[in-house]
Amino acid sequence: MDGIYDVTTLTANQYMVVSGFLSMGFAAMLATTIYLYLAQARVLPKYRQAIVISGTVTLIALYHYWRIYDSFKSAHAGGEVFNEAYRYVDWLLTVPLLLMETIAVLALPAANRKSLTARLVPASAAMIILGYPGEVSADMATKAIWGGLSSIPFLYILYVLFVELTKTLESQPSEVAATVKRLRLLLIATWGVYPISYLLPLIGVDGGNAFVGRQVGYTVADILAKCLFGLTIYKIARLKSAADDSSYASSEGVH
Repeated sequence: MDGIYDVTTLTANQYMVVSGFLSMGFAAMLATTIYLYLAQARVLPKYRQAIVISGTVTLIALYHYWRIYDSFKSAHAGGEVFNEAYRYVDWLLTVPLLLMETIAVLALPAANRKSLTARLVPASAAMIILGYPGEVSADMATKAIWGGLSSIPFLYILYVLFVELTKTLESQPSEVAATVKRLRLLLIATWGVYPISYLLPLIGVDGGNAFVGRQVGYTVADILAKCLFGLTIYKIARLKSAADDSSYASSEGVH
């Protein structure tokens, strides 16, 4: 039954695939966390908050990947049920922070920051909370209902990112604006992997294949949405720093 899948029934190959991807997720979060915390000193002070938030996102994910991997090993050994809730706790904390770091790196006027934060953070939390009941349910109708409800705040976030945030890009340097536009596409593309993985049982993939597909999909999406996203935030911070201070641009070789 999906949602409460017995991982002791995985084949040796399926176990190795899941184990390998979870290990890769842990390593990617660890490396990115170290890099971002060390690199934040290389941007102007006003942009360091965004880099610290990015590093905090990967640090939180690092901890949860350790817990997920430990739970997976224990469940496979027959000691406990695999706890998918670790991912949702991780997302509940990190998804709002991902949106906050995007807002922080742009150094927008206070009114704009407050407005975007007040809309995006609650919507992202609602998206995660509404998705969890369907994640752990074995009933396909329940999965579809909660998945549909979770899509409502997801679509609202898309609207804010692509319509409202676009208005703020007019005041940004051209290269920064172009990078932010690519950043939004990256965010949406990687977020799109999550519902695909979530919906695997609804499209005929079941049992061990659904479990493996979900874990692989979630892990790849996490690496892209947190590690690559965080490194792109760092690039934007460097571009903004160079635009604000010519001496920084010269010393850092940013053009």
